[in-house]
Amino acid sequence: MARNIGASTKTEHNLTENRKNICEKPQKNPRNPFGFERKFAKINNRNVSYFSLGNGEKNIVFLHGWGSDASAFFFVAKQLCAKYRVVAIDFLGFGQSDYPPDFYGVKEYAADVASLLDVLHIKAATFVGHSFGGRVAIELAVYYPQIAKRIVLVDSAGIKPKRKPSYYFKVFAHKILKKLGKRGLKGSSDYNALCDEMKKVFVRVVNYNQKRILNKIDVPCAIFWGKDDKETPLYMYKCFLKNIDGAQGFLLNGGHFAFVEDKVTFGLILSAFFEETDEKI
Repeated sequence: MARNIGASTKTEHNLTENRKNICEKPQKNPRNPFGFERKFAKINNRNVSYFSLGNGEKNIVFLHGWGSDASAFFFVAKQLCAKYRVVAIDFLGFGQSDYPPDFYGVKEYAADVASLLDVLHIKAATFVGHSFGGRVAIELAVYYPQIAKRIVLVDSAGIKPKRKPSYYFKVFAHKILKKLGKRGLKGSSDYNALCDEMKKVFVRVVNYNQKRILNKIDVPCAIFWGKDDKETPLYMYKCFLKNIDGAQGFLLNGGHFAFVEDKVTFGLILSAFFEETDEKI
C-alpha cells in the first residue's frame, strides 16, 4: 500500500479534523520547557508531530512510551543535540499527532517512523525507545536494518509477561460475558482511559510478542532498566540481554521511568555508549 508522505511546518493549533472525528478525548497542554520548535509531517494522510534539533552527521530518534509524548526525552535531547541531529516524535494517538486508524499495531507505527525519516531525508539513525517505543525500535532494527544502525531499549516492552492463572480466568470470563451480550469485565487503567479506536490499537500492541525476533537484531544495542520497575519487571531485562547478541545492560535507580528518575546517570552512560559505538555505525 502506498504511503502518503510530506513535510509541513504548521503551527500547533492548525491540525486536521482527524483527531476530533476519530476520538474526542480532551488533550493536555503540550509540555515544551525548552521551547523547541514543533513541526508536522503528513504520513499516510495524518499529521505526525515531531521535533528536530541539531545538525550533526549522525541521527538519534527518540521514541516515547505509551501514554507519553516526545517531551519525555527533551532533557536528554537537549544534551545530545550539540553533537547529533536529534528527532523526537509524537506517535499517532499521542501528543499533538492525529489519531491512527483502529487497525494499527507495532508494525504500522514502525512504518510511520521509517516514512517520517524519509521525509526528513534521514537515511540511517539510532533509535532510543522507552517501553512501547522500545517495541517500535526492535521492529525497526529487525525489519528496517538499512535505517536502524543502533538501538537503545529503555525499560522496553515487547516480551510476553508472565501471567498468573487468575489472569486467564478473567480473560475467559470477559469473553463469555461479551458473548452473552453483557458488558464484560473492566480492563487495565491504561485501557479504560482510551477512546474506543485507541483501545483496539492498545490490545493489538500489548499482545504482540517480539521475543522470537530478538536474535535477529544485528546492531549495537544498549539496554537501560529501572531496578524497581514493576511495569516491565527485571526478568524482561534479563531476557533481552540473553536474546540480543552483544547487548550491553545498565541498571538505573528507579522504576519504569528510571531514565527520568536517575537522569544524570542515564545521560552520562548513554553519551558514553554513543561515543564508544559511533565509529561502528
